[in-house]
Amino acid sequence: METTPSSPIITTQLTDVVGLRASGIFPTGKEPSIRTLRSWTKLRRIPYHKVGHFVLFDIGEVQIHIRTKLKIPARG
Repeated sequence: METTPSSPIITTQLTDVVGLRASGIFPTGKEPSIRTLRSWTKLRRIPYHKVGHFVLFDIGEVQIHIRTKLKIPARG
């Protein structure tokens, strides 16, 4: 019998825009509004996945993207 290497199991936490806002990746009291998150999605500022007509977000993917790409440089 031939054994095949098992592929790594990748788990993702997909959620909608309301779940993304409540996920805890944004500072408490400074969560962006749902309207802002939808605008960021439309402008492709945050990563998202489309499943049929649903727009879903991977919480980990969005968190990494925000920390690396959406930083505002300090004035100086």
